[in-house]
Amino acid sequence: MDTHQPDHAAPVLNNAVPVRHPGRWVSAIIILGALALLLQSLVTNPNFRWDVVGTYILDTKVVQGVGWTLILTVSSMVLAIVLAILLAFMRQSENPVFRWSSWTWVWFFRGTPVYTQLIFWGLISVLYPKITAGVPFGPDFFSVDTSVVITATAAAILGLGLNESAYLAEIFRAGLKSVDRGQMEAAEALGMGKTKIMWRIILPQAMRVIVPPTGNETIGMLKTTSLVLAVPFTLDLTFATNTLANRTYLPVPLLIVAAIWYLVITSLLMVGQHFIEAYYGKGVDNLAPAAINPAAAKAAAAVAPSAAAEPALKMDFPEEEAK
Repeated sequence: MDTHQPDHAAPVLNNAVPVRHPGRWVSAIIILGALALLLQSLVTNPNFRWDVVGTYILDTKVVQGVGWTLILTVSSMVLAIVLAILLAFMRQSENPVFRWSSWTWVWFFRGTPVYTQLIFWGLISVLYPKITAGVPFGPDFFSVDTSVVITATAAAILGLGLNESAYLAEIFRAGLKSVDRGQMEAAEALGMGKTKIMWRIILPQAMRVIVPPTGNETIGMLKTTSLVLAVPFTLDLTFATNTLANRTYLPVPLLIVAAIWYLVITSLLMVGQHFIEAYYGKGVDNLAPAAINPAAAKAAAAVAPSAAAEPALKMDFPEEEAK
């Protein structure tokens, strides 16, 4: 609207009144008050023994426990992801043997507690003293002691990884089924092979669905490593802090030490998950701007009307100019 023309009356501005949100202020005051009480309790209560926390937060045994916890988490998740991808493809196969084998695997490992499975892997050398390769009901080619192959570390990784693979297989299957079948049919119409379709068309779209729950499962795996005492594996973070607590008769400060380290590792994993989600959500989740093709941007700028042509367009519609 042109306000400089003498024929037009002066515009009347609306006196907008801001919307009141008393509920927000009340809830914020309640939360801040509760947070202040919690901080006061943490600072003034001498039973937390923050001096002991500061003494043991960087203890050698604790730092080694953090390292072993990370090794168990990463190794178990790598094993679980590889198996889960295989199981997800088998579940969608047209071969009924593959489908039922995948279903049975998921049924068994999801249907039994992970602690029970870890105890089983810890006793595997009792059930099978030797691992033998040969012909069924025939000669053996070689054999080796089970305790030499499946150590406590290997048993912990196997127990955690096999259990997790059952859960991840269902997550991967859901991600693959989230991609419309028309995507594959269109790619096949263009002459692309099945492997190329899977890696270039299906998986990049399925990853948007797969990554968030897989990040949750990784964080869950980090905390599940505290159960490897069932193997028994005695080098992880929980066992290290429990040992120090039994030695000093101060369980609370050492529990706080373990909690701080778990929070630090979990925070780092969440940061990594954020960037992976942003990478696979480009142009869809608006977490990161989509990459702009320079050639396409240049072509769009050439097609767009220039500033010199804009007055001419306005002259074609005088009623729009008046409004």
